[in-house]
Amino acid sequence: TAAALGATAGGEKDTIAINDYQDAQYIGEVSVGSPGQKLRVVYDTGSSNLWVNNQPVPWWRKWLPGAHQTYDHSKSSTYVGNGTTFKIAYGSGPVAGFYSKDTVTVGDIGLTDYLFAEVNNTKGLGTMWLVGKLDGILGLGWDDISVDHVQTPLRALVNSGKLEKSVFAFYLGSGGAVGELVLGGVNADHYIGDFAYTPVIDMVPGKKGYWTLAMDDIKMNGASITSCRKAIVDSGTSLLAVPSDDMAKIVAAVSAKPLGPIPPLNKEYTFDCNSTAPDFDITIAGKT
Repeated sequence: TAAALGATAGGEKDTIAINDYQDAQYIGEVSVGSPGQKLRVVYDTGSSNLWVNNQPVPWWRKWLPGAHQTYDHSKSSTYVGNGTTFKIAYGSGPVAGFYSKDTVTVGDIGLTDYLFAEVNNTKGLGTMWLVGKLDGILGLGWDDISVDHVQTPLRALVNSGKLEKSVFAFYLGSGGAVGELVLGGVNADHYIGDFAYTPVIDMVPGKKGYWTLAMDDIKMNGASITSCRKAIVDSGTSLLAVPSDDMAKIVAAVSAKPLGPIPPLNKEYTFDCNSTAPDFDITIAGKT
């Protein structure tokens, strides 16, 4: 809410198209600089910093479908140098670069003199960067996981006072269909009934960084398959991350087969998508 984030909303509602890449990456645009340079980012609730690519793209790659775009601060009249080293690690690997300031436009909302990172080392992302369609990551997480305590994009958007409400909502497409991210509200065309609410809780005592919530249970065939009672909602991953013991229960319930008998093959599984499997029932705040 606006009160929880220490700001008053009262502006507009913006919609950003979110493109689906093989149901594994969901990408939307952000504009950086003046004039604006359009870049594709993962809008990621599992992190809280903005970085964009500044690695030159070889001329021949520019003609390939989905080639990475580059932010060039020399072409922006509102760029302000900083140069402090930036490093961040994700589940898929680390990236590194340096901080800069410029006008960042999210939807139609301009954030002037916003501190973000230009990344010149994406080797740690491996295949995700090589085949992915992203040019950066825009974190929508809370303050306490912001690297170097930089003001988060979410905090900056709310503090701008330009949102109709301190709310954002995702509608993600499947099979290549275009979805959307709504800033400042929700799109009533994409749901029926009423929302049920659950509080964001501390990830550790006194710290809010991830969109962490209390989870009642997860059941398959009516039986619990987890002892976890806390979870995070992460728009930056297409995976369900669970403890090893829980994974063993899920594997048994869906009759998945390991890729091989020895590590690491025995830690990866295949499942026949044409076969049947029990429902995966997640219960939060008493609702399944």
